[in-house]
Amino acid sequence: MPINIEYRGPADLPEVIPVFPLAGALLLPRGQMPLNIFEPRYLAMVDDAFRDGHRLIGMIQPDVTHSPNEQKPALFRVGCVGRVTQLAESGDGRYILELTGIARFKVVQELEEVLTPYRQCKVDFFAFKDDFTARKGEQEVNREALLVALAAFLKANNLKVDWEGVESAPNEALVNALAMMSPYGPAEKQAMLEAPDLKTRAEILIAVTEMDLAKKRTSGDPPLQ
Repeated sequence: MPINIEYRGPADLPEVIPVFPLAGALLLPRGQMPLNIFEPRYLAMVDDAFRDGHRLIGMIQPDVTHSPNEQKPALFRVGCVGRVTQLAESGDGRYILELTGIARFKVVQELEEVLTPYRQCKVDFFAFKDDFTARKGEQEVNREALLVALAAFLKANNLKVDWEGVESAPNEALVNALAMMSPYGPAEKQAMLEAPDLKTRAEILIAVTEMDLAKKRTSGDPPLQ
């Protein structure tokens, strides 16, 4: 089984991948996403990913606004593939795993006739070839504005953060971690996922945070818990 794979470009990844539709879940390149797998179809997906040796899972959000079929909702057209980099058995039939994001993809076609209980898609990584270059464009990020928005969010919600860790994090890691952990809805998460570059992703995150804070100030809503 291959370990410590380095993906240099779109050609290093398969054209067909298993996908895990999960609303509100945002995986980004080089980000880490913990998952608690308990449904039989997704347990099978993990088993097959290890059996096949690629250990790849495509995270994608269901597009519930365009989904007449609740059992098999439509999918957004863009997701992010990750590689299982940690795996533990819970002892009660679950897998506790961590995905490390590799690159975003566009769904070309969902395969209709598959023998697996989970969904599979033919995908295209070439539209996101810059994802394979670590820290690309991070010098364009307005880090000061991002930290101001983060501080305001933490204060409004009575939260604390390890500021030493935040201040030492490179821009790419900081932006992507904050985007992945943000408490916003599927539409906002999808917008951050589809951002053309890191600068735009940071701007979307700042804008969404500022709108959320402004809404709470005017409506008197309680802060996010």
